[in-house]
Amino acid sequence: MKTYLITLYSPPGPPPEDLDLTGIMADLEVVNNEIRTAGGWVFAGGLDDLDAATTITTPDDGSAQLLTDGPFLEVKEHLGGLTIVKAEDYDVVLGWAKRIGRATGLPVEVRPFQEEGPGQAPATE
Repeated sequence: MKTYLITLYSPPGPPPEDLDLTGIMADLEVVNNEIRTAGGWVFAGGLDDLDAATTITTPDDGSAQLLTDGPFLEVKEHLGGLTIVKAEDYDVVLGWAKRIGRATGLPVEVRPFQEEGPGQAPATE
């Protein structure tokens, strides 16, 4: 099975007050349970807002690394959450990603991991 990353992109700042987060999370859990039932579940999680980020910059000259609070770039959207799945069929993954996008209302990107090498393989159960 190939491993895929499904990423959700969020606008900066807190969600709008009128957003039904409880309903969104319930819809998302329906999709997550379908992925689990199909045997494709690896991991999923939401991320804190950009304010919680720390960026580590490594200079080319080998001098000390610089730690900066917040993101390195100014962005209109940021990585808000991710899901890692396994599947034989890319179309199955696209179907899950479409449902995640519909449940959250957020832009979603699907990318396969590089061919698995040492240290890249997900844990087996």
